Amino acid sequence: MSMPKVTHAEFIKSAQGISDSLPEDRSEVVFLGRSNVGKSSTINTLVNRKSLAKSSSTPGKTQLINFFDIVYKDEVQEYPLRLVDLPGFGYAKVSKTLKEAWQHNLLEFIRHRVSIRLFVHLRDARHPRTEIDEDVYLNLQKIVRPDQALVTVFTKMDKLNQKERAALKKEFPNAIMFSNLKSHTIDPLHKKILYTIFGIEA
Repeated sequence: MSMPKVTHAEFIKSAQGISDSLPEDRSEVVFLGRSNVGKSSTINTLVNRKSLAKSSSTPGKTQLINFFDIVYKDEVQEYPLRLVDLPGFGYAKVSKTLKEAWQHNLLEFIRHRVSIRLFVHLRDARHPRTEIDEDVYLNLQKIVRPDQALVTVFTKMDKLNQKERAALKKEFPNAIMFSNLKSHTIDPLHKKILYTIFGIEA
């Protein structure tokens, strides 16, 4: 059987936090990472749509939690799920009070949203060990429940030379290496999503 493909993708709504989020009626894949890491590009490549997720020209400007419903389909069955795009962290030029409010909302969402099944932590391949990424990853490891999974995806792999790519793969053997210039590099993430949520070994 061939790997299920994304046949439907649509933006549903934006929310400020868990209180005004969608009902927990679908399994969710959460994308999080530093501002300007390429979250929108990764989501768009994943669903094969050029502008489903909108990227902001101002890093840190996207302050809302965005929900997208997608459907995978094979020859016989449909597999619905939801992608959740969290605000980027690290760059936002806002007041300390507002930043603390965002962080509270995001932490509450990550900890208490029951429908989250997979966390996708995006990291820039050119800066693989920033302090904020290390902190986020360590905190996620503490939060992840037994029914959830966590995967690291390095974006912008096309910016590295062959030696740098090999070194990164050796240092992070379980991470997914991705470039939105090479759409086939998204396949490992499709496989991770399908296995984690539906038990499909594609």
